[in-house]
Amino acid sequence: MRRAERLEKLPPYLFDELDKAKRKASERGARVIDLAVGDPDLPTPSAVVERMREAVTNPSHHRYPGYLGSLELREALAAWFGRRFGVRLDVDSEVLVLIGSKEGLGHLPMALVNPGERVLVPDPGYPVYANTSILAGAEVGRFELKESNGFLPDVEELASLGEARLIFLNYPNNPTGAVAGQEFYMKILDFAAARGLLICNDAAYSEITFDGFRSPSILASPGAKECAIEIHSFSKTFNMTGWRIGFAAGNPDMLRALAQVKVNLDSSVFGAIQEAAVTAVSLDYDENVRVYEGRRRLALEWLSRLGCRYFEAKGTFYLWVRVPEGFSSVDFAVLLLEKAAVCVAPGSGFGTYGEGWFRIALTRPEAEIAEGFRRVASLNLWTS
Repeated sequence: MRRAERLEKLPPYLFDELDKAKRKASERGARVIDLAVGDPDLPTPSAVVERMREAVTNPSHHRYPGYLGSLELREALAAWFGRRFGVRLDVDSEVLVLIGSKEGLGHLPMALVNPGERVLVPDPGYPVYANTSILAGAEVGRFELKESNGFLPDVEELASLGEARLIFLNYPNNPTGAVAGQEFYMKILDFAAARGLLICNDAAYSEITFDGFRSPSILASPGAKECAIEIHSFSKTFNMTGWRIGFAAGNPDMLRALAQVKVNLDSSVFGAIQEAAVTAVSLDYDENVRVYEGRRRLALEWLSRLGCRYFEAKGTFYLWVRVPEGFSSVDFAVLLLEKAAVCVAPGSGFGTYGEGWFRIALTRPEAEIAEGFRRVASLNLWTS
């Protein structure tokens, strides 16, 4: 069967390839420790589950939900955004409920970018930004995130990529764990305003930060709503990856365009899930962060003991680590899976400039993380 040409332009999707590799290892009888995929092992809060249990019996939720998301949820999201970031959102024009943040990120290029126009994406970066831009017929311009600049884009270097329609940012950053402050956001907003550039900041990890850092919202910067939206997720903050719910906030015109795509492709989120999400945004999630803090501390101790060089990030539940000398990132990841039954994400899966690095996800209990490091240590791949 002949596939659409646009699919031929897509690289293999990193996490699908990792799943295949893990299945093969498991079929060989290996007990794989998965430190590759950012899928929280912690349960969804019981109050959210109970609200869902009650809501699912409500016959009104058995019908199509409203396309923009329920008013109750949009009001709850606007209230949370105001408490958390000090930003006021209009519930009718500046909040849009999504079927998970990935869905919103994926549909955005289709909503805002004409075929042949350029979308700027970070490298290394979450593959969805580039792949869905390709599906929309856009030209992709990649900007390098350098360790020497804290894995923030160099605004001056962005100008060398030429005219563009849309730029994706992602802070706290996947895969590096880097964070961005208000000063950076103001600088990038000035850059965008001078060039008519639209901004999407993927803030899926905004609530997972360490060492006293609290991630600001790009929308808290003056003028942000004139050219920017921010996309948030329930997946990481509330351990709800399987529930598929998130939201976009910010520029009304950008959200209106995104909503126009969505009404033609989906019918929004199941109403009972939306009702449960109202409960979620009323909850404290500090315990989640404390769990990841403990895992992070353990992993950093092991990395130091092994003599690994890593980026000491302040955000996300990922660690960005240099591969041992003499290995490509893929070769290294394959070796760990085959010889130690430990799965990590090779840096090259996040872009050309991810080569030489690998990503560890702290989404397993401390005992498993420690066992994974013991297995890796037995291979003697680093010299202190």
